[in-house]
Amino acid sequence: MSSDLLLDVQSVSKRFGGLLAVGGVDLRIQRGEIISLIGPNGAGKTTFFNCITGFYTPEKGRVIFNGREITGMRPDQVNRAGLARTYQNIRLFSNLTVIENILVGMHSRLRGTMWGALFGLPTHQREEQAALDRAMELLTYTGLEGKGDYLASNLAYGFQRRLEIARALASQPHLLLLDEPTAGMNPLETEEMMHFIRRLRDERGLTIFLIEHDVKLVMTISDRVNVMDYGRKIAEGTPQAVQRDPKVIEAYLGAGAVEYGAVSEETEA
Repeated sequence: MSSDLLLDVQSVSKRFGGLLAVGGVDLRIQRGEIISLIGPNGAGKTTFFNCITGFYTPEKGRVIFNGREITGMRPDQVNRAGLARTYQNIRLFSNLTVIENILVGMHSRLRGTMWGALFGLPTHQREEQAALDRAMELLTYTGLEGKGDYLASNLAYGFQRRLEIARALASQPHLLLLDEPTAGMNPLETEEMMHFIRRLRDERGLTIFLIEHDVKLVMTISDRVNVMDYGRKIAEGTPQAVQRDPKVIEAYLGAGAVEYGAVSEETEA
């Protein structure tokens, strides 16, 4: 196995009763890549994410991360292995402050014990201060400076998206999975998020895997694009190759679009 291969998903399948949500999907991600997964609503994209991150256990297939099989691990174990994620529908602790939400994300990396906290041991105090310092750094890095004492529920929508990413970064992941990070954003917020995702790769050395419906963003930011439809992967390649693939055009525009060679203005962007 190549040392540059970070994630190797092999023929993963997931069913819900008689519904095949994910059918034998393969996917590989090299270190330092930005990889996107696109497809129509109901294509199985989030279910595939959930199979990788331990929320679902696939009936078939394997998930190998950083040379280690993580198939069937609990989400907390997957996170400890070095994968962190955000969610299609924002899942913050709304009654905690911004800084507390970030600190929650560090849980898998902290080694303090109940006794250390109870007796105020020096090792516990040092770790607590280091965690707070890192949380403050992430606050600034993600554009949330000055908002640490705000309740998460009081943040504007775009800032809540950034807070989810800050919380994910707090676990010090090698691979960051973003589930529709620009959903509900206006064009300016989407443009800012696109640049921010690039910074995460270029400045922090993170590998990024994202689900996204904004085709223009996907084609601009991605090294490679994967396309799912009806639970199966129908295409993979560079943005230029994928947006001209007849199967991809059919999945988005219908069979008639393929017959007449139509490509949407959005896809061409």
